[in-house]
Amino acid sequence: MNMNQTENISDVIIIGGGPTGLFAAFYGGMQEMSVKVIDSLPQLGGQLRALYPEKYIYDVAGSPKILAKDLVHQLEEQANQFDPEMCLEENVQNVEKLEEHLFKVTTTKAIHYTKTVLITSGAGAFQPRRLKHELADKYEGKNLFYSITDLQAHKGQRVCISGGGDSAVDWALMLSEIAEETTLVHRRNQFRAHEHSINQLKETNVKIKTPMAIDDLVGTENQIQSVVLKETKGDKSENLEVDALIVNHGFLSSLGAIKEWGLEIEKNSIVVNQKMETNIPGIYAAGDITTYDGKVKLIATGFGEAPTAISQAKHYIDPHTRVQPPHSTRVLGGA
Repeated sequence: MNMNQTENISDVIIIGGGPTGLFAAFYGGMQEMSVKVIDSLPQLGGQLRALYPEKYIYDVAGSPKILAKDLVHQLEEQANQFDPEMCLEENVQNVEKLEEHLFKVTTTKAIHYTKTVLITSGAGAFQPRRLKHELADKYEGKNLFYSITDLQAHKGQRVCISGGGDSAVDWALMLSEIAEETTLVHRRNQFRAHEHSINQLKETNVKIKTPMAIDDLVGTENQIQSVVLKETKGDKSENLEVDALIVNHGFLSSLGAIKEWGLEIEKNSIVVNQKMETNIPGIYAAGDITTYDGKVKLIATGFGEAPTAISQAKHYIDPHTRVQPPHSTRVLGGA
């Protein structure tokens, strides 16, 4: 390594700029660590911003509900108090341990050096499960969507949502107050969303079609005009005129290059202990990408794991530091 490389060694590189990564960046600043965040997307926020910025998040302590894009904005503002270096549109290809307290992180754009690594890349690389229909590619981005990035774009429209999870139900709830007509289609009678949300749904004007699935698309060259719904176990079918079709059948995710870094992997997740340590000393992980006995995959869980990982990374660099840091009220000048 040359002199310039030696001078640019971060205390911690955080791989993943989603909610857990952003909170970890803030907490690294609180610990007076030099922090660098690397993310493959062109903007911070991970799935919250890329897939459902207009969706309400309900599991953040202190917020009865908050739009995903607003949560990301607040997390960015919180982290930026300490001016972490943000490296966007960079895919991490390899993480190599050169020696104790020194890692080489190779991306599609650069080579970075760091004393520790914290992986907070959620479920890894992700993409939506696309509608299985020969015309789907033709209409994607026109009036077939896999997420809602601008809720107001559907004002006054006839919108059909296909899916049975939390996102599909939440979108139906929000569109019920904006769209002219909202229809929710699910291939089963039972939804997978939270019971509270389902009960709210039943009190709205949303038309619920179960157990039915999209059987065909009818439209012009540029847009879908109607969808043909058919019973999943039966012969009944109906034609539904639409202005927009939103498909939420879940997402496919992959750890990608992470699998080649020598980490212990279990069911597409990184195995960590209660200190958020991986099997490689100096590499930590937090958030949805991790697994351990009793793991609950919530944003709130990641917010708790991030400070643990950062505190352990700080202690790894300097064993004389306290693992239990002072309370933030003292650090930020409170009583």
